[in-house]
Amino acid sequence: MRITALQTTPVKGAMLDRPEALEIGPHGVETNRRFYLVDSRGLMFNGKRNGRLARVRAGYDPDSGRLSLELPGGATVTGTPRPVGEPIETSFYGRPVAGHEVDGPFSEALSDYAGQPLRLLASDRPGDAIDVHPVTIVSTASIAALAGRMPGHEIDRRRFRMLVEVDGCGAHAEDRWIGREVTLGGAVVRVEGPVPRCVVTTHNPDSGVRDADTLRAILRYRGARAEADLDTPVAHLPDSGKAVFGVYATVVRPGRVQVGDEAAVDVPARAA
Repeated sequence: MRITALQTTPVKGAMLDRPEALEIGPHGVETNRRFYLVDSRGLMFNGKRNGRLARVRAGYDPDSGRLSLELPGGATVTGTPRPVGEPIETSFYGRPVAGHEVDGPFSEALSDYAGQPLRLLASDRPGDAIDVHPVTIVSTASIAALAGRMPGHEIDRRRFRMLVEVDGCGAHAEDRWIGREVTLGGAVVRVEGPVPRCVVTTHNPDSGVRDADTLRAILRYRGARAEADLDTPVAHLPDSGKAVFGVYATVVRPGRVQVGDEAAVDVPARAA
């Protein structure tokens, strides 16, 4: 198998970048979902609540600490976001994430764009602002299998916002990797369970507008996944975890991952 695509974004819910290479650290890719939004009640605000966030292009340079947001229409705000105020704890589907609001023009610009008061936060520990586990994997064949069941709709990798896409295996082969280690270039991860899908997958990745009922299509040909099959309580998962597509993984050995690198699943030892 080979790695065919990598996808990250410095701001949770914003437009995806497609880097050719990245570093997977002990807690995942530290610049991935480095920042996230909360509303006036302190609740997480993401693409599930406003698909138009996917039209915001975010760029972040960890060396200089500079963040840029390019908004639809051409307006751009840039600066070096620094934590201010008291610590803030945000629920990520029941998992507490500690962070601080950042200064600069970002919260105001995103509030104006979304049409409601929002605050941009940075997680206190880089890598924390992910839904469940830091690495997500999907196969090209799985995406093609779903697309084949949705004629007339454009179904591509961006709808699923996965960190790693691999080619060279059958559709949903990744489901059989649960509990096993997978080498991704210079990194090794352990597959923990299936990824529960949410309404974001129904959004067009360019416009953020709902245009394809991916959830219904997944449930029709894959069925609903029971809570007993998941490694995380349903109450802590997006949309109750019923429609699953792709897999979550934790980091066993950090390392560099590049498009074109080999991906390999460990071979279980034979019983004596």
